[in-house]
Order: sequence, then C-alpha cells, then structure tokens
Amino acid sequence: LNTSIVTAEMIKYAANAFLALKISYINEVANLCEALGADVHQVAKAMGKDGRISPKFLHPGPGFGGSCFPKDTQAFATLSRENELTMNTIEAAIKANQYQKDRMVKKMKHLVGGHFKDKKISILGLAFKPNTDDVRDSASIDMINAIKKGGGSVRAYDPIANEMMNDIIDDIKFFESWEEACLDADGVAIMTEWNEFRSPDFENIKEQLNEALILDGRNLYDPLLLKDLGFTYYGIGRGT
Repeated sequence: LNTSIVTAEMIKYAANAFLALKISYINEVANLCEALGADVHQVAKAMGKDGRISPKFLHPGPGFGGSCFPKDTQAFATLSRENELTMNTIEAAIKANQYQKDRMVKKMKHLVGGHFKDKKISILGLAFKPNTDDVRDSASIDMINAIKKGGGSVRAYDPIANEMMNDIIDDIKFFESWEEACLDADGVAIMTEWNEFRSPDFENIKEQLNEALILDGRNLYDPLLLKDLGFTYYGIGRGT
C-alpha cells in the first residue's frame, strides 16, 4: 500500500488498537464466564469459527503489555482527545486491561489467604509474552509491585527475561529455574505461557511449595487435573 504519512500512522494505530481491543474484550468475557460457571475456552473456540471474527487474539490472560499495544492505544486515545473526539471503545479497552491486571492481583491475594504480608510468592514468567525478554508493561510488574507493597516477597523466574526485569525491579530474588523459584513459596503465579511451563512435573512443584496454590494466569492447565493432584487452582474464565 502507498499512503500518506498520516494515513500510514493511522493504519498502525488502528491495527494495534483493534487487537488490543480484542484482548480486553475476551478478558471481560472470561470474567463473566467465571462468574456464571461457563468455560471461556469453549466460548472463544466457537467465536473463532466465525470467519468475521477469527480465533486470533481471543486468548484470556492477565492483561496485555509490551512495547506496542499499551503505547499505541494510549497514543490513539490521546490523539482523539486532542482533536476533540473520544474513542470510547479504545478508552474502554485501556481501562479493561488495567482492571484485568488488578484482578489478577486480587486473585493471587485471595489465593494466599487475603493478604501478602510475610508471604513468599513465586512468579513464573516475567516477559509480556513468550519468546521475548521484553518486560515493558508486563502484568508481572503489577503483580510483583502489589506483593511487595503488601509486605510479601517475590521469587521470580523467566527463561530469558530475568535481567530485563532486574533493571526495573532490583529488590526481588531471581532464579535460574522454576524449581528454585518455587522452593518454599506460599503460592505460584504463572504469568507468561513459556513452553517449559506447559507440562511441568506437578508432583515436583507440589514438593517445592509450602502451599499447593497455583494462579494460572494463562490457562495452561486442566483445572480438574490440578484439583485431583491436591492443588488449590485459579484460572481465568473457567468457573474456578
């Protein structure tokens, strides 16, 4: 496509903001599914079969981050306000995304007894998505800061993003494996869907943890399997 500079920039903002809108939308659908006892994975799968919608970016999670979506949605919203317009859908997506991050914190707090004071929480996954060390606007940042503010401590592990997170938050403990990060922790939060987290040795995890508590922020695991193994498990939008 050959366009003007202004149109080219609008294409970039419009595309990224639309994908961010899809993420915020499915996260809100997931929260309602959770309240009603529905399964958001089945809902998203059925929605994705509609060619007008497509299945991409219909995966619930702890909120989008990274270098593009947060920046571009904010820029798009600001640009509209500067021109005396309001992009209500984009403003709502931004608010819904922050709400999702805050909701993950509340879930983790509830999971460990209603407070973080003196709790040791294992955070598995620091990057905003797998296969990158980019931690900008990662939902893990909100989770870590809330735990620290609440008087708890963090044991963190990411396959490649430890160093990048250490540049942002340096007073937490970083480890070189998930096993080390889980050792003596009072609960674990899965924040990034790295492949090595998809099929872990759950019995090993259970042995490492002080309490068998898992917040699955990426819906990687089968809730019934985890419960059968003796875990207290919270996912997103799956009636748990």
